[in-house]
Amino acid sequence: MSTGVLNRWNRHPKGEFVMETQQHLVIIGSGSGAFAAAIRATEMGARVTMIERGTIGGTCVNIGCVPSKTLIQAAEIRHHAAHHPFEGMPTHTDPVDLPPLMAQKDALVEQLRQAKYADILAQNPDISFIKGSARFLDGHTVAVIRPDGAEKTLRADRFLIATGARPAIPAIPGLADTPYWTSTTALEAQQLPKELLVLGGGIVAVELAQAFARLGSQVTIIARSTLLSGEDPELGAALVEYFQAEGIRVLSHNQAENISHDGQRFTLMLTSGEQLQGEALLVATGRRANTEDLGLETAGVRTSSTGSIPVNEHLQTNVAHIYAAGDVTDQPQFVYVAAAAGSRAANNALGGAPDSLDLSTMPAVVFTDPQVATVGLSETQARAQSIEVISRVLPLDAVPRALANRDTRGFIKLVARAEDQVLIGAQVLAPNGGEVIQTAVLSIHAGMTVTALGKMLFPYLTMVEGLKLAAQTFSKDVKQLSCCAG
Repeated sequence: MSTGVLNRWNRHPKGEFVMETQQHLVIIGSGSGAFAAAIRATEMGARVTMIERGTIGGTCVNIGCVPSKTLIQAAEIRHHAAHHPFEGMPTHTDPVDLPPLMAQKDALVEQLRQAKYADILAQNPDISFIKGSARFLDGHTVAVIRPDGAEKTLRADRFLIATGARPAIPAIPGLADTPYWTSTTALEAQQLPKELLVLGGGIVAVELAQAFARLGSQVTIIARSTLLSGEDPELGAALVEYFQAEGIRVLSHNQAENISHDGQRFTLMLTSGEQLQGEALLVATGRRANTEDLGLETAGVRTSSTGSIPVNEHLQTNVAHIYAAGDVTDQPQFVYVAAAAGSRAANNALGGAPDSLDLSTMPAVVFTDPQVATVGLSETQARAQSIEVISRVLPLDAVPRALANRDTRGFIKLVARAEDQVLIGAQVLAPNGGEVIQTAVLSIHAGMTVTALGKMLFPYLTMVEGLKLAAQTFSKDVKQLSCCAG
C-alpha cells in the first residue's frame, strides 16, 4: 500500500542529511485539467499519481477540440471553394473522400497526444501513471482496478478529480435501440451520410451540423429551444438565417417524441407532428459529468442532480482536501477553463498562496462560420443582475475588412454600464470572430470605457477594428466617418 506522504533524505549545504516530506497528489483523469495540475504540483515539489481508465489526454485532444476543428476547417475550405464571392475565379464542388480526411485528422490527434501528454509523462519522474479505474474507499484512499483485474490501493494527502464528461443521451423512446451518433462517433465516420439529422441546438450541435452540411450532407437541426439559447438571442437568430441560406434546415422549439431505425434509415416523430427521415442521426443534447463510478459518496463528496461536482472559488469540493477541475465540475465546459482550474487547484491543494479562477472575463467561441464569440454579460444577463446598460450593434457592412472580404454576415454588439459607459460585455458574430474577442476580453478586464476603446489605435483592414467602430457608435454615426477616423 502506498502512503500519503513520501519521506526522503536531502543533503543540505552544511553537509548533513535532513529528512523531508514530499506531498502526494492523486489525480483521477488525464485530460488538460489533470495535466495542468500535475505540472503545477511537481513545480511545487510534490509527487503526483495520475490514474486514467481510458485514453490519455482526455476529451480535447482525442475526441473534442482538435479533431472537430480539423473537420470544421476542411469543411469551410470546401464550402468557400464552391461559394466564394470573387469574380474571375472558378468555383468547384468536388465530392469529399472522407477516409483520407479522417486519417489526416487522426494523425494530428496522435501527434498532439504524444507531444503534449505522453512525452510530458516520460520527461517528469515525479509523475507516476496508472492505467485503471479509480474508486474512493474513504476520504484518503482510492482503489485502482487495472485492465488485467489487479487492484492497487493508494493513500494521499490531496486528491483532484478531473474525469471530464461524456455526451448526455436523452430518454427518447426507441433511441437506445438505434445506431445513433454522438460527437465522438461522428468524428470517426468513414462515409458521408446523404442526410444527417441533428438533435440539439448547442455548441456541438451547430458546429458539427454546419461541418457535415459543407462536406455534402443534407442537414436538419431539431432544437428544443433556439440555436445557442443561452446566448444573446440576436446571435442564434442570425445563425439560423445563415444556416438556412446554406441549405441547412432548422426546426426550433421542437423535439423528437419517438425514434426508430429500420436497418437503413432513421425515422423521427416530432412534437410538431412532422415525421423526419435520414440516413444518420447525431445526438448532441449536452454532456454529463463522469462521476457515477468514483465512489464519491464514500468520500463524502457531493454532486448535483446532473452528476457534476460543485466547487468553490478555490476549486475545492465540499470535502476540503478533495478538489475538482474541468468538465466534471459545475464550471463552463471549455478546455482552457479546465487547464486554468487544474493549475489553480493543485496550487491551492498543496499550500500555495490561495488562487481563484476569475470567470467574469471568460471568452467563449463557437466555431461556426461566421463564428460566435462572447465575453462578459449580455443585456439580458446584466439586467438580471439589476445593472442598467446601454448597448450598440454594429453590422459588419460597416467594417472595411468585411467589405474587402465580400462577406458582411454578422455584427458586433457591445454592452456598457449606463452610469459610466464601462464596457461589460461583447457579442461578436463574424468570420474569425474568435480572433476578435480577446481584445474585448482585455478591455473589460482593464475596466475601459467605450470612449477609451473608441480612441485606441487599431490596425486597418482588420476585423478587430470593428470593436473600435462599435465603441464609436456610442457617440458617433460611423457611417459619416472617413476610413481610419480616430
